[in-house]
Amino acid sequence: MNAELCKRAVEKVGNPNVLVNLISRRVRQLNAGGGGLGRPLVDVPASMGLADIALTEILEDKMGWDMPEEVAAVRPVAKKRKKH
Repeated sequence: MNAELCKRAVEKVGNPNVLVNLISRRVRQLNAGGGGLGRPLVDVPASMGLADIALTEILEDKMGWDMPEEVAAVRPVAKKRKKH
């Protein structure tokens, strides 16, 4: 993978773990081929790797994602047991 593309993509996405998930999912789609999602959404040279294609798609806003809202953790309350 191109280090410069990685740096720019991390800045854009904000979370490196989310970026890894985006790239891996897109690389699987590109490997599968067979139609619309299996083709690159950007013009790339034939020698470019699939991960670099995914990074380029993210940088050119061809691929979107939603960040989930953070939710505070809550401890479950134990149910009271009935005495027999």
